[in-house]
Amino acid sequence: MTDRRALERDAYEDEPTDTTLYGLLANAADEFPDRPAAGIKGGVYDRSLDPLPGPADGEYADFSYREFHGVVRRLAAGFRDLGVRPGDRVAVFAHTRVEWALCDFALLAAGATVVTIYPSSSTKQVAHLLSDSGATVAVAENDALADRVADTDFDGTTVTMDARPAPERDAADAETDPTDTETDPTAPTPASGVRTLGDVYDRGERDPDLPGVNPRSVATIIYTSGTTGRPKGVELTHRNIVANVAQCRARFAASDEGGVDETSVQLSFLPLSHVFERTAGHFLMFASGAHVCYAESADTLREDFGLVNPTTVTSVPRVYEKLYDTARKQATDSDVRQRIFDWAVDVARAYFYADAPGLALRAKHAVADRLVYAKIRDAIGGNLEFAISGGGSLDPDLAALYHGMGVSILEGYGLTETSPVLAVNPIDDPQVGTVGPAVVDTELKVDPAAATEEQRVDADGEAGELLARGPQVFAGYRGLPEETELAFTSEGFFRTGDVVDIHPDGYVEFLERAKQLLKLSTGKMVPPGPIEDAFSTSNLVEQALVIGDGHKFVAALLVPSYDGLQRRADREGVDLPEAPADVCRDDTVRAWIADDVDTVNEDFERFERIKKFTLVPEEFTEANGLLTPTMKKKRREILAKYGDEIDAIYDA
Repeated sequence: MTDRRALERDAYEDEPTDTTLYGLLANAADEFPDRPAAGIKGGVYDRSLDPLPGPADGEYADFSYREFHGVVRRLAAGFRDLGVRPGDRVAVFAHTRVEWALCDFALLAAGATVVTIYPSSSTKQVAHLLSDSGATVAVAENDALADRVADTDFDGTTVTMDARPAPERDAADAETDPTDTETDPTAPTPASGVRTLGDVYDRGERDPDLPGVNPRSVATIIYTSGTTGRPKGVELTHRNIVANVAQCRARFAASDEGGVDETSVQLSFLPLSHVFERTAGHFLMFASGAHVCYAESADTLREDFGLVNPTTVTSVPRVYEKLYDTARKQATDSDVRQRIFDWAVDVARAYFYADAPGLALRAKHAVADRLVYAKIRDAIGGNLEFAISGGGSLDPDLAALYHGMGVSILEGYGLTETSPVLAVNPIDDPQVGTVGPAVVDTELKVDPAAATEEQRVDADGEAGELLARGPQVFAGYRGLPEETELAFTSEGFFRTGDVVDIHPDGYVEFLERAKQLLKLSTGKMVPPGPIEDAFSTSNLVEQALVIGDGHKFVAALLVPSYDGLQRRADREGVDLPEAPADVCRDDTVRAWIADDVDTVNEDFERFERIKKFTLVPEEFTEANGLLTPTMKKKRREILAKYGDEIDAIYDA
């Protein structure tokens, strides 16, 4: 650890930290002008920005750092011509796509503060974020999202990334000169206050005079999810995020097994509205000269992995769970293939945990690799060197399985308020079940008062609420001085609200959100996260929510895996009902899932074990309001939706 720390410190001191986020891109464009910067897929959007390459439908085309940087500078000048001045807040309201990245760098180059809005946000949420941030311009993906902005009281300018549909014209209009911008149907309509990104580009100068931007100025305002209260605007400076990029690059530089550089290929699909993808999959990649390709959507990941062949991805645990579920589903369409897959899974875990795999285990692993693991690696492009997991806890058993199959998933930890990375596993020495040691120039310690007695007793090191101090930690919430004061200790450490165990070697083990601990009526404190994560490799349970706050025992709401149930039913010759609600009431299904619950319970203390469960027919998704855009469960909303079912569990 000492040698690693010294290497990281040396690498960190060589990083440019007294610059801006746009400065990171400009440096990369100078160093790697002809290397590919971004890859975009054809046939996905009706783009208004002409300079973007036009690949054939379903194929990717690249443009270089020289071209990417040129578009950014031209857009920056266009936004300035539109009236954007240093310090102005500009909201970006779109799915992850290349225009998001271009607008981000362009607005930062113009000195603006970028406000992020998830594309799934309701009109009420959009209104609050625009008003609270004081935004004067909103960049919306298309007319549908521009209409959502228009439904608020926002009186600023709206810019759409996609081309706008031509308005209907009468006969008199048809006789006018189509090249006249006053009547051109594709030109922006001044009365509506809506323009296209192509129009902004046209306004820009080819060699604009960009303003000097102070690295200490606020680069972005990112709002918290609001799952524990009203969303708060986290103000992050250029220096906060630039320091975090340097810290992450230093962590990779200290490894002999590669990292992120100009040869890296990233598939980007998480929301850029979220700080995790914005730093790890966007700023870090472009600062390193990497090639960032934008997935069409979360539903086309398998196809996009095959087209892009990425060397790295950033994702949340739920996506890794889904990828595993898909691989298992495709490999278990018969009894024989099911047995082979299950055997290969056991071999992968044994291989990973073995200090020195013997000849027999190595032979088994080689066979399993040919039959199962290679196909799973091919499904994610075949070139993946490592993946980063953040935004939630990854089940250690699932992480060990991926490592054993030759897919290295490095779990990290952070928050919006910390830009976000506080800790991440090194490539050459990952410890499954931890989020790695602190990145360089970061102080971590714990407040033991926040941990339960059991957590303190079971800890390998010190357990308690994680407190953090470093250059990546924000200065405060927008317009909320009292909330800001409460967020810090008297020594200036940020209170994360998360309970962790800092091991003697510095590796950090995430235990639970302090605010989500269940307090049973017996006085026992139960962290629900590890119990829920234990279902991630279940064939029969898709999702789990553990409950018990204020009650005598722990219970759970379980969403069945209908595909997994059907496969088992086919193998055992059982007829299942067709309707999901009827499946949830089926005695055979409940008996099968009860066996899975018993298996999960074996790894927990008696008071932590699930005593009763009920099956709920609908998956928790962002669409039904039960998941955040980053796939975290909205506990309050789920508890409210299934209040009657929960009452029935405990009334019985």
